[in-house]
This record gives sequence, structure tokens and C-alpha cells, in this order.
Amino acid sequence: MQRSGHVMDDPSEPTATLPTEPHGEGPKNERGEASDASAYSHEIAALRSIVEGTARGTGDAFFQSLVQHLAASLGVNHAFVAEFAGVRTRVRTLAYWEKGRIRENIEFDLAGTPCEDVVRGRLCHHPLSVWNKFPADRSLADLGIESYLGVPLLDGDQNVLGHLAVFDEHPMPAEPRRLFTFRIFAARAASELERLRYEQKLRESEEKYRDLYEEAPIGYVQEDLESRFISANRAAIRILGLKPDEVVGTIGMSLVADTPEAQRRVREAFASIGRGTDPAGVVLELRRKDNSRPVWVQWWSKPEPNGKYTRTVIVDITDRVLMEQEKARLQQQNLYLQEEIRSVHNIDEIIGRSPVHLAVLDKVGRVAPTDATVLICGETGTGKELIARAIHSNSKRRDKPLIKLNCAALPAGLVESELFGHEKGAFTGAISRHTGRFELANGGTIFLDEIGELPADTQAKLLRVLQEHEFDRVGGTSPRKVDVRVIAATNRDLLKAVREKLFREDLYYRLSVFPIQLPPLRERSEDVPLLVQFLLDRFARKIGKRIDGVSRETMERLTAYTWPGNVRELENILERAVILATGPMLEIGPDIRSESVSATVAAPRLALEDVERHHILNVLGQTSGVIDGPKGAATLLGLHPNTLRSRLKKLGIKRTSHEGS
Repeated sequence: MQRSGHVMDDPSEPTATLPTEPHGEGPKNERGEASDASAYSHEIAALRSIVEGTARGTGDAFFQSLVQHLAASLGVNHAFVAEFAGVRTRVRTLAYWEKGRIRENIEFDLAGTPCEDVVRGRLCHHPLSVWNKFPADRSLADLGIESYLGVPLLDGDQNVLGHLAVFDEHPMPAEPRRLFTFRIFAARAASELERLRYEQKLRESEEKYRDLYEEAPIGYVQEDLESRFISANRAAIRILGLKPDEVVGTIGMSLVADTPEAQRRVREAFASIGRGTDPAGVVLELRRKDNSRPVWVQWWSKPEPNGKYTRTVIVDITDRVLMEQEKARLQQQNLYLQEEIRSVHNIDEIIGRSPVHLAVLDKVGRVAPTDATVLICGETGTGKELIARAIHSNSKRRDKPLIKLNCAALPAGLVESELFGHEKGAFTGAISRHTGRFELANGGTIFLDEIGELPADTQAKLLRVLQEHEFDRVGGTSPRKVDVRVIAATNRDLLKAVREKLFREDLYYRLSVFPIQLPPLRERSEDVPLLVQFLLDRFARKIGKRIDGVSRETMERLTAYTWPGNVRELENILERAVILATGPMLEIGPDIRSESVSATVAAPRLALEDVERHHILNVLGQTSGVIDGPKGAATLLGLHPNTLRSRLKKLGIKRTSHEGS
């Protein structure tokens, strides 16, 4: 509601320049000139004083200086600048000048005050009796206020932010020069108030985004073009294992894993930044600064517009990578176990009741529940792998895999990679990361057959696994912990190899914590009938023939044979016999037994004559006693028939078959 007094609807007049002439005529002296010039000079001086007094201040200091100089310039006792206090019906002062001093700020409702018309966007001037026009505003009467001048403070969009007001105990006549000055500083006050509003909004926005930045689960890093950290949020600090005071100056490149693949990827990523392109989603393997443990991140980086810095985002994908690695390990383990399932070996094949065989089984039963390293020694074909399986199957690791590796079956250059795995790019042809047998066997057992054939450099690395329970992949830089029981086997004399410096002595003693010596089949001939019956049943089912048994002569012949190839040779002979069998009773003649190039080695206790006699008997058995002729024993032995007859007589061999003509 508009009351009597001057209310002007257009408060926006030019405020940027000072007037060069007075906007109205002041009181004149007797000549009509000197008084006006003096007043004009006074206004200019007052205006300059206000400008100088507020030029260097901001915020509270600015507003306090403004109301002080404004009151002095207009010759009033009261001046304040105010903004809305949350609602548009209430204001609070930002600076309040009263009778020569800055007083404490106040807050009041607009209703019934002369300020109510001002905040509606209009300049209001009440030159006198303002207390009478606003009886509801008791403070006017209490202070004896006679006059009031107020102007709204507008932002760039002409929205009212607050108002500037002066009032006094004396009348305040309308003087154009005074109103002009008043509007100039109202505009300055509005500009400062608008700046403060924007500053407050910016501060709130910064706080909001700072909270998002700091609390985000994604790592944010600002770094220079040499990968030197400038700042990092909490997630990045946590992911990279940094302390807050270590962030500034940390070289990001120093955290990259020292593997060929990781180094190649980071070089390519930084090269793309140098070309002005944005590397997106690169997977990098890093090392935490606090404990050097591996951490995998997905990495994005973008140069700042000025080209001096980069903004980097990292997402911790360690769990995902480890799950993928475990999945790959389990897939490889599954393939390996499928091959094992298809193999013919089974611990049920440990057949025998001989004392020496039962002694071996007793050792197996004693050592299986422990985690002791076992060294199984024995000739080829004695069943070393079956014993290893029996130890594993009766151990606490039975639910984990038994992984085997024949050390003699691989080239020397590949044994290490097969045992410990390799990183991508570790050597020519390493096109992907390979999981080694020790990783596959983690938690279970690894069986190293033919351990005596292990290359010297790999022997040292195997010793480290046995001592420290850790190893490095080929091309890797960080050790990998494993929990694996080791069972080794050999048909060589390892102590002799140690003496000849072909096998490490310290490794030998690490492996032979619990040695088991397997007897050859010739030393447990009483087990041959049991083995024959077991193997016949298996081969008959496999081949699809009915075999009811073995003739007495055949069993005696098999039992008497020295078996230089041990159980493996027995398996081969029986399988061949079942294939050739024509009836339900298996018959094996003298001609079906295989000759062994190692017969003399396998039976070193025989005298030379015994060996010669045994060999001649074998050949005569193949020829049914025939000496002469192209298929006779003499021809097979490379002797003249008469020479062979002399040897037979000397060795006491009597022929039971006729001589061929």
C-alpha cells in the first residue's frame, strides 16, 4: 500500500559515471552562483570519498565502509544495507551505521515499515514525518526519525536481493544530486551482494562436489605430464595404498607393476595422451605403495585444456581380475583332472601281499596324513605314480587336486614355465599369461616324476618353493605364495648324481624328508599271480573277451621271469596275450615273452655264464630247439651251428627238440 511521500517506480538510472553538472539547482547566494558551485564541489568530494572508502573492501568490510561513507556524504545519522532473511517478508542487515558507529546487525519483519515498499522494487523517499506515516513501526517514533530514503538492490536480471536505506531525525528534502549519489552506491551494494550470492552458491556447489569427489568409490587423480601427483581423492589414496601426506609428488609410473605386459600397456597409454587422444578403460596392474601387493585398476586419463595436467580416473577391479584368474585356473585344473580321469591309473591297482610290498604300504599309511615331502625311488614300471596317488588320497588334501609333471618329458627351457607359469610377453611366444603347475596345485599336492632330470637352474627355484613356499612366474616381479605338498619320484641314483654335481645336495635333502624305496617285481615274485589275475580281468573287459584263467605252465613261466620292465612289462605282455587269445584259458608260450635290453642290468647278481645260459635258452625257446637253418637259433645268435653246439655242451644245456636239417 502506497503512502504519502515520494515512491518512484523506476530505480534503475545510470550509476556508472559521475555527473559533470548538477542535476538541479541548489540554493543561490546574492549573486546566484557561488552557493551552487560550492555544493557541487562538496558532492563530488563526498562521492570520491565513498568510492575510495569502498574500493578495497569486500563482504562485511565493504558494506560497513559503504554505510559509513554514505551516511557522512548525505549528512544523516542512520544508514543500513539489508538482504532477505530466508523469506521475502523479513530482512536482516549486513551493515548498520548509527550515530557515528557500526552497531550490531538486526533482523526484522517488513510489514508496516517504510522498507516494505522498497523491496517491492521501488525507490521510496519520505522527506519528513515518516514516523507518522508508519505508526506500526514503533522504532521510528522511539528514535525520533523524521525522514527516510530507501532503494532496492537489484541483480542483473532485475530481481530484488535486498535494499539500502538512510534515515535521520531531521527532514531530508529531495535533492537530485543526493538521489543520484544514493543510486550509485545502491548499484555498488547490489553488485557486491550479487557477488556474495554467487560466491555462496559456488562454495555450496564446491562443497557438494567435494563431498562427491572425496566420498566417491572411484579414484580421481590430478597429475602432471610426468605422472607426478598433484591431488587425489580418498578412493585413490585407498586403492593405491598412499598416505594423505604422500599424495603430492608421488610418481604414478612408479606404482606400475614391473612386468613386460604392464609396462607395455602404460607406455602405450601415455603415448596416446602425448598424441592428444584419450586412453579409455586400460587395465593396468599396479603395486600398492604401502605393501607392494598387486592391485588391478581400469584407467582413464584426459589432458586438461591447458595441456599441462591430466585428469585420471581409476576403478579398482582387483576382485574381478582375481576372480577371472581363479576361473582360468579352475578351468585349467578341470581340463587337467579330466585327463587324469581318462588315465588308466588307480590306487586300487596297488596289488600284492609280499612282505616287501606290505612294508611299502605301511610307510604310505604313516606318511600320508602329514604334509612331509616324500621322495619315491624305484626302477621304471614299479608303480611310483600309484604310490604318490595313494599318499595324496589318504592325506588331508584329498579334496584338492593332485597335479603331476614329468620333468623329463619337457625341454629344459620350458620346465620352469610349466612349473611356475609365465607372464604375457615374458619370452618369445608368450602371447598370454600361463598358470603353472604349482598354482594349479595350490592347496593340494604336486607330483614331480623323474625329478633327477630337472635342469640345474630350475632346481634352485624348486628349492625356494620348498623353503619359502613362494615363487615368481617367468617374467614376473612379485612373489606368489602357495600351499603345496611335494611328492617327487626318480629311477636314478640321486646320491650318485649329488656326488657328480649333477643334482643339488640341499635340494636332495629337502626332497628326501621321507624316502620310500619301491621293490622291483623280481623281488616280490609271490605277487605275480595276484597281479596277473587283476590285469587279466581288466584287459578282458577292455577288449571284450572272455578269459577264465591262466594255465599252470603259463603262471609258472610268468612267476619265474625276472621282469626287467617290472609291472609295466607285465601289463604289456598280458594285454598282448589277451588280444591273441583264442580260448577262455590264457596260454603264453616261451615266444611271447619280450626280450629286455636291460636284462643283464636288471639282474646284476647273476654270473656271466648264468646270463649267457639264460639268453641261449630264450632263443632256443623261440625256435623250438631248432639250431640250423635261416630261422634257427645259431642264425639268431650270430654263431656257427657247431660253435653253438659247443656252447650248449659247456653250459650243460640239453635240447628237448630235434635239430633242424
